[in-house]
Amino acid sequence: MESNLKEHLKVQKMNIDERMSKIGKKIAIGSGKGGVGKSVVTSLLASYLAKQGKKVGILDLDITGPSIPMMFGIGDKPIGGSSGIMPVVSDSGIKIMSMSLFLPNNEDAVIWRGLRIGGAVSQFLADVVWENIDYLLFDLPPGTSDVQLTLMQNIKLDGFIVVTSPQVLAATIVKKAVSMAEELNVKVLGLVENMAYASCPKCGKKMDVFGNGGKSKLGLSVIGSIPIDPEISRLCDEGKIENYEIDFEKIYQLLENI
Repeated sequence: MESNLKEHLKVQKMNIDERMSKIGKKIAIGSGKGGVGKSVVTSLLASYLAKQGKKVGILDLDITGPSIPMMFGIGDKPIGGSSGIMPVVSDSGIKIMSMSLFLPNNEDAVIWRGLRIGGAVSQFLADVVWENIDYLLFDLPPGTSDVQLTLMQNIKLDGFIVVTSPQVLAATIVKKAVSMAEELNVKVLGLVENMAYASCPKCGKKMDVFGNGGKSKLGLSVIGSIPIDPEISRLCDEGKIENYEIDFEKIYQLLENI
């Protein structure tokens, strides 16, 4: 039994290495904190990269709380074959894989212990057929546990983008994810501040609704900023996040020069 398990893990690792060798750059997006907009940042970044002519994939690793397919309006089921599992493709050509695509209903709960969640991450890495893409973005769940550890120990990431909201409280928790990445020798590329400000609809004045002390606590370069914008919520709910226009040129240039 033990020898069979070792052989299975060895073959799985070989498959992961082969899959990842066909991908240009592998970027994780996370924070350790829930509710700061990791999936929104991942979706907007993937859409921006696609608009620059890049071939992009998203692996939604929030196993128990996946939301990426809903943001892109995807309801199709993945197709499996002898070569592996084929991701579903969005309107703009972004390849997407998520646990929610395997559930009968989006509202169904995934009630798994940590060991099984880690196993699902490894299986996604080993079995999904991305073919030749320029960027694979990993949308991470909250925390610094099984998913993050499994990902960072199985593949060599080209970088980790940190997401936070402006509150000092959020930044305090996000700091834990930064520490984890550094401990596992993953390069932290910088900080994206979500819900950074709101603009007055009458005068255009920017308001720091949630304060502005969080980013200074993290001590990272701010490479992106996203406002509080009802349009983002509307497009996410309608599955049309690809239609939102945002300036991520700074992140794009950073990723291109890795």
